[in-house]
Amino acid sequence: MFPWCIMPDRPRCLPDFEGTWALNRRIEHSDGTLAHFDGQAIWVPDAEGLCQEESGTLRIGKGTPIVAKRRYLWRPELSVYFDDGRFFHDVPPLGGKAAHWCAPDRYDVIYDFASWPEFRVTWQVSGPRKSYRMDSTYRRTHG
Repeated sequence: MFPWCIMPDRPRCLPDFEGTWALNRRIEHSDGTLAHFDGQAIWVPDAEGLCQEESGTLRIGKGTPIVAKRRYLWRPELSVYFDDGRFFHDVPPLGGKAAHWCAPDRYDVIYDFASWPEFRVTWQVSGPRKSYRMDSTYRRTHG
């Protein structure tokens, strides 16, 4: 890991995310259903930036745990794409707000880098199809 990557008060850049992170996530649906995800997120170089893969165990309510995976593509300007190439959102380099519109639902996010190299991402999703709050904490495990 480069020494400047541990500085919490400077803008984040793509190399800051490369490596392995422990990932813990809590999802609270508007109907009161709770879900928890425990796993890891790994950012590895690809031809255009970094590929992020999240993998772990998802438990919805008291249900049987299931294996869950998701991939995203991160580009140098901190633009995030779904693994099929569709644009998702831009990550604010200093932390802060961003949004994604997936008709008819709206996805609002806040990135919090204040405790870098740990960071938090909070999504508030609202609309007729989806309504939940998702809080994720990433803790670096390997550079």
